Amino acid sequence: MLLLANPSASGFTGALFRTVVSTLSESFDVLAEWPSGPEETRERSARAADDGIDVVAVMGGDGVVHHAANGVAGTAAALAIIPAGTTNVASRIFGLPRKPGHAAETIAVLPSVPTRLARIESTRDGEATVEYATFAVGVGFDADVVERADRRPHSKLRFGGVHYAESATSALLQDWRGKPANLRVDVDGVRVDGVAMLTQVHHPYTYFGRVPLHITRRPVDGLAAVVAEDLEVHRAAAIFGRAVLRRPMSERSGARVFERFARLAIDADPATPYQADGEHLGLTSHLEVTPADAAILIVRDPGKCCVKPAG
Repeated sequence: MLLLANPSASGFTGALFRTVVSTLSESFDVLAEWPSGPEETRERSARAADDGIDVVAVMGGDGVVHHAANGVAGTAAALAIIPAGTTNVASRIFGLPRKPGHAAETIAVLPSVPTRLARIESTRDGEATVEYATFAVGVGFDADVVERADRRPHSKLRFGGVHYAESATSALLQDWRGKPANLRVDVDGVRVDGVAMLTQVHHPYTYFGRVPLHITRRPVDGLAAVVAEDLEVHRAAAIFGRAVLRRPMSERSGARVFERFARLAIDADPATPYQADGEHLGLTSHLEVTPADAAILIVRDPGKCCVKPAG
């Protein structure tokens, strides 16, 4: 096993790290490293997979999970998650223990399960890029909120979901209220204009701690997306309220929902921010999202995530 740890994660301590290493060492030959940043995390994960490492484990928040997942996607190496960040969305979705010590204990007994990712092809600064998301892709408003939250890392670490909520409110009132649609969205041939798009890879997800956001009322066997046609305050409140209360989105609320789509494409004029798994990726003028089924092996309980809806 290669264990990659992010010592700047909110829940990380040296004592906890040593406990995790000790626990994992009971079942694995563990090589532990502290990458210097996202690119090194991604490169080290990919190199470990190429070298035949069985499991790449990450200890930190969703950022380190995202970059390690992009390193091992499409390989025989499995990704294991030990949550130690602010919100730990991926670990919540996959039903993993929330305490790092308990998560380390379960890695030896849980299977490596083929798991869906979202594949993102985008045009950024005139260059084509490919990225994978483990739980969400956001274009427009959602990505701007992520970028705003990252500007104050100490508040992000200390206040978590409250900080994201404050960043979202600030973004809405300052820049996005009444903003004209600049996204042309095409979902399997159905076209709609909007100012923001959020794709959900698994059901549900949240940046707000224990408050989940539901694009659809029931789990979807595939990707689901919501497109906001505008973000007037009353419509933004209606969309968010329905997502929290698990009520169906309606066109009257200014939202269009798409389920089980094969391809979602966006043309943005002007270029707009986008994010994957809470990682701000810059500005894009064109982006395509497609499902990548069984694209990665994740150490998890198969009964606690990604269950196909009845019928």
